[in-house]
Amino acid sequence: MIMITIFNRLFLVAAFVFSFSINGFAQKNELPQQNVFYYPDSNAVTNVYQKSQCRLDIYIPKDAKNFATVLWYHGGGITGGRKELPKELLDKGFAVIGVGYRLSPKAKAPAYIEDAAASIAWAFKNIEKYGGDKRLIFVSGHSAGGYLGMMAVMDKSYLSKYQIDANAVAGLIPFSGQCITHFTVRQEQGIKETRPTVDKYAPLYHVRADLPPMLLITGDREMELLGRYEENAYLNRMMKLNGNKTTRLFELQGFDHGGMAQPAFPLLVKEINRLKAVILAQK
Repeated sequence: MIMITIFNRLFLVAAFVFSFSINGFAQKNELPQQNVFYYPDSNAVTNVYQKSQCRLDIYIPKDAKNFATVLWYHGGGITGGRKELPKELLDKGFAVIGVGYRLSPKAKAPAYIEDAAASIAWAFKNIEKYGGDKRLIFVSGHSAGGYLGMMAVMDKSYLSKYQIDANAVAGLIPFSGQCITHFTVRQEQGIKETRPTVDKYAPLYHVRADLPPMLLITGDREMELLGRYEENAYLNRMMKLNGNKTTRLFELQGFDHGGMAQPAFPLLVKEINRLKAVILAQK
C-alpha cells in the first residue's frame, strides 16, 4: 500500500489550479455523441426507465489515433447522480465515456450492475469506430460508480453475456468503491446498512488471481465512509492471497470520501498511461 500524506496534498491540489470547464477544451477535443443508448438492441428494450437512464456521452481526443478509453461511473449511492464527464480527465489524450445507469429504488440489483457491463460491452464493440484501441479500455468511477465498475469486471458472468472476456479490460481503477455488498443492495434485501455482508453482489466475493490490474484508491481511513478504507485494504490483501500480483492500494491521507476524488484523478491518469505503455510494449 502507498500512502499519500497531508504533506503531498498541496502538490496534488495544485495540479488542478488551472483546470478548465468542459467548454474550455472544445478546440482540442470533441464530443461526437451524447445520450447514446448502450444496450445492443434498443428495439428489444421496452422499459421506459431503462431507455431513459441507460445512456452515455463519449468525449474523444481530437486528431488522436489508437487512443485509450476510460469509462466513468458517477457516484450517488446507487440512488442518485447522473452521467458526467469529469473535466479532470479531459485533454489527457484518451477518450472518456460518461455512463448513466438505473437507480434504486426504481431498479433493483443486479439491474445497475448489468447496466455497467452493457456500457463496457458497448465500448469494446464501438470504440474502434472513433479511432480508439479496444485493448486500452479502462474502468473507473467514484463511490457507487467504483463499486459498479468492480462488479462488472470482477464477476466475469456479466460481460460473458456479450461474449467478452472481462480480463480484456486493461485496468480497473475505483475511487473509494464499496468492496462488500453495497449498502443500497443490502437495504433492498432488508439488511441494515451497518451490518456487513459479502454475497454475490460483493466485489470481495469475486477475488481471483487473473483479474486485470486494479488500483484501489481511498480517502483517509479516519475520514472515509463506514470502514471504506478497511474494505479496500481487505480486498487488496485477499487478492494477493489468491495469487493476484497486480492489485495495489493507495490511501489519500487528509481527504474524506467526497474530497478524495480530486487528488485521485492524477493517479488515474498516471495509471492509464503506465498500463498503456505496458500493453503496447507487448505487441
